[in-house]
Amino acid sequence: MINLYFIGSAGSGKSSLTGAFLGWMQGQGYDAITVNLDPGIENAPYAPDVDIRDWIKLKDIMEEYSVGPNGAQIIAADMLALNIGEMKEIIEEFETEYVIFDTPGQMELFNLRQSGKVLVDSFGADRSIIGFLYDPIISKIPSGFITLMLQAASVQVRFNVPFMGILTKSDLLKDEERENILKWSNDFIELDEAIHHEMPTLRTQLNTEFLSALKSFDSGQKLFPVSSTYGSGMEEIYNTVQQIYFGGEDL
Repeated sequence: MINLYFIGSAGSGKSSLTGAFLGWMQGQGYDAITVNLDPGIENAPYAPDVDIRDWIKLKDIMEEYSVGPNGAQIIAADMLALNIGEMKEIIEEFETEYVIFDTPGQMELFNLRQSGKVLVDSFGADRSIIGFLYDPIISKIPSGFITLMLQAASVQVRFNVPFMGILTKSDLLKDEERENILKWSNDFIELDEAIHHEMPTLRTQLNTEFLSALKSFDSGQKLFPVSSTYGSGMEEIYNTVQQIYFGGEDL
């Protein structure tokens, strides 16, 4: 059983990608289930097989602790650890090949709170992989792209499991924008030049050592452009997982 976690900033398309990848897996005849870890999600584009909302409801937390939506999300993130055991038992009953995790919309709730690390370790870090989602609107600006690279590096440090970068909603980008993003992910010289063009005074700060540090985390590895709307790029995600854990062997 492989655990695939989609992590990214709010609006990066985690839920849409979860639904799209599940649909692709089922279309290929592969068995997979979905797990929703976001208690605040509304109108998910898929029907979760396991849903944290069965245990944690934001409305109840707001009433019990007299907090607003943001405070309730933080409390819910910490409460997640209390339900890991029961969730794990339910997931294991499916005897599936892939478990696709849709993480909370606010990335820091899963990345920085201790419950996120506890969950990944409990479900098996040795059978897990993280798909970090690059938001296309943020990524098409060099400074925004570097910001996401830093977030990606923090996720890698936090969880220490195999990792892949995914450029979501690539159909929303112009061809030139998409090509630039993919080029920056593979060539730090091109990224350095792009930053200098955007913000000339910043170049002395973003020196070679800084970019090399990011590269050491594989934050600049090849990105996979995907589109949940058109279903493109799903095979690349699948092939990457299979290559990491099964040497490329097909299910």
